[in-house]
Amino acid sequence: MERLDAEDVRRIALSLPGTVEKQRWGHPTFDVVRRMFVTVPDDATSFAVRCPRQDRAELIASEPHKFWVPPHEQNSSWVRARLAALDDRQELYDILLDSWRQAAPADLAASFEPGPVPDPGTGVGGGPGRGAGSPARRKR
Repeated sequence: MERLDAEDVRRIALSLPGTVEKQRWGHPTFDVVRRMFVTVPDDATSFAVRCPRQDRAELIASEPHKFWVPPHEQNSSWVRARLAALDDRQELYDILLDSWRQAAPADLAASFEPGPVPDPGTGVGGGPGRGAGSPARRKR
């Protein structure tokens, strides 16, 4: 397993079109056209992404070591992912891309052609994803 951190989240999120970083609640969040799609909480060992509530229970049940929802977020359409539990940058990219697509305007999401996952050394890329779709649909 590749060791991932908050800088990987930042680099990949910022590689997606229309993304801007903002500080909210004292930690980094990332928006696409004024709609938040990822946030990195204080401890920077996890991140939160959009996930349809109807998919969350199945996602968490299938990969509880990766995904969870804190009690104060139970009524939201967000799920948290543990960075240390992800397989690699490609999996991180797939999760962030799915959340970005949920937040992005339909025309922007439809027109985006992903490229390679951004390289940690150069930040170049824009990830093809594995066609995995929503995290809840990524059963292994």
